[in-house]
Amino acid sequence: MEIADAVVIGGGHHGLVAAAVLADAGWDVCVLEAADGVGGAVRSAELHPGFTADLFSAFYPLAAASPVLRALDLGGCGLQWTHAPAVLAHPARPDGAPAAVLYRDRERTAAAMDPRDGEAWLRLCAQWDAVGDAVLRSIFTAFPPVRGPLQVLRRVGTADALRLARFLVLPVRRMGEELFAGEGARLLLAGNGGHADIPPDAPGSGVFGWLLAMLGQQYGFPVPVGGAGELSGALARRATAAGAELRTGERVERIDVRGGRAVAVHSATGRTVRVRRAVIADVAAPALYRDLLPASAVPDRLRADLEQFTWDTPVVKVNWALREPIPWRNPGVAGAGTVHLGADERGLARWAGEIESGTVPATPFALLGQMTTADATRSPAGTESAWAYTHLPRGVADDESADRLAERIDEAVEEFAPGFRGRVLHRAVQRPGDLQAADPNLVHGAVGGGTMQLHQQLVFRPVPGLGRSETVVGGLYLGSASAHPGGGVHGVCGWLAARAALAEQGLLGGLRRRVTSAALELIYRESPSAR
Repeated sequence: MEIADAVVIGGGHHGLVAAAVLADAGWDVCVLEAADGVGGAVRSAELHPGFTADLFSAFYPLAAASPVLRALDLGGCGLQWTHAPAVLAHPARPDGAPAAVLYRDRERTAAAMDPRDGEAWLRLCAQWDAVGDAVLRSIFTAFPPVRGPLQVLRRVGTADALRLARFLVLPVRRMGEELFAGEGARLLLAGNGGHADIPPDAPGSGVFGWLLAMLGQQYGFPVPVGGAGELSGALARRATAAGAELRTGERVERIDVRGGRAVAVHSATGRTVRVRRAVIADVAAPALYRDLLPASAVPDRLRADLEQFTWDTPVVKVNWALREPIPWRNPGVAGAGTVHLGADERGLARWAGEIESGTVPATPFALLGQMTTADATRSPAGTESAWAYTHLPRGVADDESADRLAERIDEAVEEFAPGFRGRVLHRAVQRPGDLQAADPNLVHGAVGGGTMQLHQQLVFRPVPGLGRSETVVGGLYLGSASAHPGGGVHGVCGWLAARAALAEQGLLGGLRRRVTSAALELIYRESPSAR
């Protein structure tokens, strides 16, 4: 039997961040990863000779903005970033009409808009300059955030802070209508809002559109040179350099709990690791509470809350190896790393309505990546490694529906770029079941660790509770995208879990444990109506 200060279950990017942070603090850390390699949903592979495909995530504005990843100095572990000439483009129609294009140069972005919208765009950027870092601090710290909101309040004053709060809860379509006269600028917000699974007319969709648009304006949508796997590789090297031990092919089957604390972890290979201090779980919340913990350790009320846990919508992804770049009708799209394709403003609302009503969309809105445009190492000169993904409705993840939707993605690209299909050397479809088979955390092909809609954010993530990484079991912390602040490649979920584990061992650790335990007891105590 082995012994470690901490065991990290799962070697996704959050788990690797947690391992590095704990090892930096001098802890003896063991990472147990079920797959043959680390990375989780940050991996790449050669699906066609000479062409590197990112299997899941691909563009990383949140990683560029993340103070957690910056603090780890991944450049010293071999990570290099690169950018496409343009951040993103959103062609509204397939007739070659000008597309909305976001560049890292805000003046260039604004110059391509209607003059009135250009000025409004620059005011939006100035607003971001004033409060963006404080908003990110609020998002990237344990809930409830204190310093970030206080910074916002000091900078804008009480009255404007209320106006900012209203602005941030706007639906993205309403936000665009209030800010801009023309469709182009509104599409930059709405298309970015489409990266989350929040309908464009739902509260909270606006903050995602605004956040990603402004991050794209400030940081771009960078990609790792050589593929997404290079980011995971750098994190793995950083963790091992600090002293963490990474073990792959070790699927964890259960966590032992004694005296209300996690004390050991068992894998399917028969390996048992006793735990002195903490277990960090980089796994989906339902899997942690339903599968890994003994039933006696999970309060009935928490188990009931998990029945209401909502996954984000299933993803269907198509990967292409192209003999030449995509022949866009609109040349302004050619230089964009990310393309928002297949829907104008009304089309986005119609697409979201079909998704929410359980209908496989006839005309999908797709996010498309031109990877060689962003990173010349991804395929031979003169070719393109590209992909696109869209969503199925919840509960619809069968292969027939996925294949039909994948074909509609091809049709949409062909409509905007006649001759596209004739340039395809190789095509590979990743259906929801394929995604889950490659990474068990991507349940039903959901890539966000659970919906990003308002009812499952902040203190409601993953269930109504503290909105923190602490769990109902002492020494056990949730460090996956199922925890606050949720999906995206930023490392914060793993970092918060590691910091909570370290704090429990600090001078005030005993008080912290008692306060947390009392709060959790209050939240999950059985109510009279449940008896």
